[in-house]
This record gives sequence, structure tokens and C-alpha cells, in this order.
Amino acid sequence: MVFLSLVVFVVVAGMLVSSRVSRMRQSRREAELRRGLVPREQLVLPGDVPSAELAAVLDAARTGDWRPVAGYLAEAGSDGDANRRWMRMEPLGAAAVAEDHWLRLWREEEPRSAVAVLLQTDALVQRAWEIRTGRYASEVTTEQARGFHQVLREAERVAQEAVQLAPAEDPNPWVAQIAIAMGLGWSHEDFRALWAEVVARDPHHLRAHEGALQYWCAKWHGSHELMHAFVDTALADAPAGSLLTTLRVRASYEQITRDKAGAAAYRTPEFTAAVDALLADLAQADPAHPQLQAARGWAAWALVMNARVAQALELFHVMGREVAGPWRNYDEPQKAFDRMREICVQAIARAKA
Repeated sequence: MVFLSLVVFVVVAGMLVSSRVSRMRQSRREAELRRGLVPREQLVLPGDVPSAELAAVLDAARTGDWRPVAGYLAEAGSDGDANRRWMRMEPLGAAAVAEDHWLRLWREEEPRSAVAVLLQTDALVQRAWEIRTGRYASEVTTEQARGFHQVLREAERVAQEAVQLAPAEDPNPWVAQIAIAMGLGWSHEDFRALWAEVVARDPHHLRAHEGALQYWCAKWHGSHELMHAFVDTALADAPAGSLLTTLRVRASYEQITRDKAGAAAYRTPEFTAAVDALLADLAQADPAHPQLQAARGWAAWALVMNARVAQALELFHVMGREVAGPWRNYDEPQKAFDRMREICVQAIARAKA
């Protein structure tokens, strides 16, 4: 009996030691995988840390000097890439939402500046959406909805002025109206007419496509079918490296989250193919593409959902400290981003056990 008890003790002790050793190995593997990942407290959102050039321009604007802003946007105007010019303008529109004295001075001193009018349009649109917030319609108050529509109607008026003043080949005064159309509930016919003006000037404008996808999704003015049809058309002749392949992944996100579908929805051949197409596009994209980090974020998220955590973790390392992609839709983006990275770390460590 004593011998049997001793055997049991030895076996149990061995199991405990083995379990402890296993946990220690797991912890070491996790630590190795986390090495190089930016800690959560150091993560930032796009725009939190502007470039030195943009920071200087924003500082000048805060003092009421609009000329550095005009010069900054004029430099972008020499680039034929309308999408790049648009992305260069967006943070200045956000700055004007916070304080627009410099923009009003610019409009007064150069009333026929097409760039200033377009920037004013974008600032009004951003202000309108700030009033409304990004919450569901049922959570938006009557006062918020009234203010939202009032500012959007003003933006609609200014956008028409931008169309008149800008070069005929510039798509951006038309791109500025996409968010207006979505907020004011333009009909499908009117939106298609607007979209025709955009793609006639720039058929692969990524920011425009991102906005139009929202118009066509079920939570706004379309449906799953209309949204996917829009994506099919956009990708039919999309050049490699355009990052338009993010649209397929984003459309899947819209449908699956709205339908509250389970994990299996992210493991279908169709979703896997969408992820693969985005990865191939990323490999060919210009390193200076203004939406490269956002595309990486969508790809990393999609890889995790597609149960490809090792590939996802590689992308998380590449992304560094800037949180971009679907996590911006969360109340606590940095926390959600960090949690997704941790899912990868733990899953990979367990697989190596």
C-alpha cells in the first residue's frame, strides 16, 4: 500500500512538474513572439503623430496663417494622383473642424481658390459627421440629426462651387459629394450620376471607392447584393498595387458583422480568395501609398479571422505602432488591436507546444 502511494505521488509530482515546464515553455514562446511588437500604451491612431512637414503647416494654421496650408496643398497639386491629393487634404479638413479662422481668411482673400473651396467642403462634411457621430441611426438624437443635415446641405452648396472652380478633369470636387450623398440619402439614380462623374475622371480613386462602398452597403442605402456588385465592377479592371482589393474584404466585414454570422463565414473559399488577393496587391503597392497602412490593417484582421495567425503576426510586426484598418470602428481601437495581436501570439505558441 505504501509502495502504491509512493508511485501515485511520483506520477502526480511528475505531471505537475511537466505541466509547470510546459507552461514555462509556453510563456517563453509567447515572449519571443511578442518581441518587436509595440506595447499597447505606445500605439497611436492615424493622424495622432503627423509628419514634421504637416505639423509645421498645422501650427501655422493655428496662428491664423493659411499660406503654408495653400503651399502644402499646391505641392500635392503637382501630383496627378487625385487620391493622393485627397488624402493629403483630409487632416487639414479635420484641423478646420477644430478651428477654421485661417480657412475663412483664405476664402476671403482668395475667393476663387478652387483648393480652398474644396477644403471648405471637406471640413463641412467632417463637421457634419462629428455632429452626428458614428453611431447607429437609432442612437442619434433629433438634435444631432438636425445639425447633421443642416451642415451637410451647406457642404452640398459649397461643393457645387468647388465643381465650378476646379479644373474640369479634377475628380475631387465630385469625390467630396459622396459622403454628402450618403448623409442626405440621395437616390440610387442620383448617386450613380455622381459616381459616373468620379470614375470618368479617375476610375481607381481608392478613397472615393471606400466612400461609395458605404453608400451601397445595407446599413446605409443599398444591400448586400448591390454592395458586392459595386465591388465586382471596381475590381474588374483594377491595376495591381491599387489596393482596391481592400474593398472585397471590407464588403465581407460589412455583411458578416451585419448578419452576425459566426466564425465559419470567415473560412469560406470566397473570403480566403479575397484575403489572398489583398496580400498580392499589398506586395505590389507603392511603399508611399497613403492608404498602405490601412490596407495592411485590413489584411492583418482578415488573416486572423481566416485562421492564418502566423501571417497576421508578420503583418502586425510590419505595422508597428499605427493602428489602422477595422479597429478604428471600435470604441477602444488600441485595445482591440492589441487584443488581436495577442490572439495571434497565443495561438502560435500553443501550436508549437
